[in-house]
Amino acid sequence: MDKTKSFSISKQMVWEAYLRVKANKGAAGVDKISIDRFEEQLKDNLYKLWNRMSSGSYMPPPVRAVSIPKANGGERILGIPTVADRIAQMVVTKQLEPEVEPHFHPDSYGYRPGKSALDAVATARQRCWKSDWVIDLDIKGFFDNLDHELVMRAVKKHTECRWVLLYIERWLKAPMQRTDGTLENRHKGTPQGGVCSPLLANIFMHHAFDEWMRNKHPHASFERYADDALVHCKTEQQAKLMRQAIEKRLAQCKLELHPEKTRIVYCKDDDRRKENTIESFDFLGYTFRPRRAKNKHGKFFVSFLPAISNKAKSRIRETIREWRIHLITWTSLEKIAEKVNPVLRGWYQYYGRFYKSEMYPVLRNVERYLVLWARRKYKKLARHGHNARWYLGGVCKREPGLFVHWELGLGSATE
Repeated sequence: MDKTKSFSISKQMVWEAYLRVKANKGAAGVDKISIDRFEEQLKDNLYKLWNRMSSGSYMPPPVRAVSIPKANGGERILGIPTVADRIAQMVVTKQLEPEVEPHFHPDSYGYRPGKSALDAVATARQRCWKSDWVIDLDIKGFFDNLDHELVMRAVKKHTECRWVLLYIERWLKAPMQRTDGTLENRHKGTPQGGVCSPLLANIFMHHAFDEWMRNKHPHASFERYADDALVHCKTEQQAKLMRQAIEKRLAQCKLELHPEKTRIVYCKDDDRRKENTIESFDFLGYTFRPRRAKNKHGKFFVSFLPAISNKAKSRIRETIREWRIHLITWTSLEKIAEKVNPVLRGWYQYYGRFYKSEMYPVLRNVERYLVLWARRKYKKLARHGHNARWYLGGVCKREPGLFVHWELGLGSATE
């Protein structure tokens, strides 16, 4: 380590951070420099970044504002840092994460090593069976409204590293550049899209919510994934009082519960028959509601279960439509499979974990487009869809593993 530098940041730390950023890919920031272009002068770029970070002179550039449509018709603004800034943020994240991770609550699942969204869904499923009521919490504009002073106060509880604190404070204050080029100064919030943002969100919610729940309401279980949280209660009255307490607590932390989206839900099943209540909620791409199930003796009953949400189904159908499989008749089935299989497998591994039969109709959309593809590609199949299905069925029997949905028995050979 260069003893003339203000901060003890090694070149190896910058190199490892670069490798992580490269693996995560991502778009260019305000400087329009992609990862590929950054790598054209990789040694010089990394040296400059290390030199500035270790001397304390590194100043984050603005983040590029990108608007992403939300399922409810609104939009979410992401802040995309430059490649160099993502590497700098990764250096800080890799330094800070090991210090805070051992202190986090076991029911905090978001952006943590060894934990996943599916773990949170599985835990929520078990607890909905044990408790009759659940509070589906929605924090209004969470990432946009984080108070900078409170964030820094929370971070300082876990580290005294001067350069970590310095750069986090600078990132919180870095302006956002809109699409028209104007700069917007930020006095609160941390941009979604920043490498540091998930960790900062977890640190903030650890103190604002998790530890508060542990100390003040130790008998109420919860699952939290970033700003998405569920709280389980035994009675409706307890749920109402808990909601009020959480609302008051978050207000102390300068956050607000969304009045319409935060709901108290009844986990209805064969043994719970209360009427005139809200009986479903969405959590991490799954809808929890009463569903038909079969016990080990083959008898059907109603249980409160998660399955892929309608919003997730719509997004998947839209993606399949955007592939335009039926129009790429110049290519082969093998090439199509090579393109779509990784995505299909990812969808099935995530949304097929619970009540997977709800996933099947969505994946069958791929087969419908393959039928259209066959009819366009081969003149003899053009007039009748059943001929195209017969053709695909033959391919499916010869190569049942060619497409993921064929492996699941959703091909034309089984229709």
